[in-house]
Amino acid sequence: MARKYKGIDHLTPVDRVVVGLMIGVPTALVLWLVWVPAVGSVLLSFTNWDGIGPISAAKNIGLKNYHDVLTIYPPFIPALQHNLIWLAVMFLVATPIGMFLAVLLDREVRGSRVYQTAIYLPVVLSLALVGFIWQLIYSRDQGLINQLTGSSIDWYGDQRYNLWAALVASSWRHVGYIMLLYLAGLKGVDPTLREAAKVDGATERQTFFKVVFPVMFPINIIVLVVTVIESLRAFDLVWVINKGRNGLELISTLVTSNIVGEASRIGFGSALATFMLVISSIFIVLYLRIVMREQR
Repeated sequence: MARKYKGIDHLTPVDRVVVGLMIGVPTALVLWLVWVPAVGSVLLSFTNWDGIGPISAAKNIGLKNYHDVLTIYPPFIPALQHNLIWLAVMFLVATPIGMFLAVLLDREVRGSRVYQTAIYLPVVLSLALVGFIWQLIYSRDQGLINQLTGSSIDWYGDQRYNLWAALVASSWRHVGYIMLLYLAGLKGVDPTLREAAKVDGATERQTFFKVVFPVMFPINIIVLVVTVIESLRAFDLVWVINKGRNGLELISTLVTSNIVGEASRIGFGSALATFMLVISSIFIVLYLRIVMREQR
């Protein structure tokens, strides 16, 4: 005999405590670790606080920090350009490669599990560790590339090459993540759609781009948002290389340099962080609107 559903009014006191903890603890952590710092950064961006004295001593200077970022802070424009280049490479190069690998592995080729593990392995590594691993390849004196080619290029030190060298290292990690997302999406596609396309005489390429790819629309949106956010928050790799200097300026490294660096300009660094927050929020809101529209 099926049990009747009992509402929250029929829960025992112990059950209510458990439910309250399950809802309250994660909510409190998100508020404390995400929303409070985010709102605090926005508020501090309107002040001249240097992080030394009490916050109460900070003066409200309005939009001066934002004006200074856009007019008299030379590293900002190169950093913004580098972030856009980072986004373009991740979206136009690394993402298609990850999708292509997912399509190949979805065919259940021999040893596909081994290939999946090998391609996904860099994802579990931090970008800082990825930077050290690729240092063995890019090192000017003992690096693999220079040993094979006989050149003496300083891949991490020369600003003509270091951005592209960092992008290759970052793409190596990003490809595995995208492969996993698309592989999960391909496993969820109804097999009858492929069979129907095959009966209609469609080739494998036509089937993928005209049938399978449109069906994976939610996965495509997730990949887009993840790629944008990862590109904006790229930090660990370039910080390990040269702390975001000499051709590797990114907005995230500028934020860190101003907040925890020698300058200690908390208000100015918070203005830079707010720029990142606004840009990220645009894509997050777009993602939420599309997801909510699909659910309706």
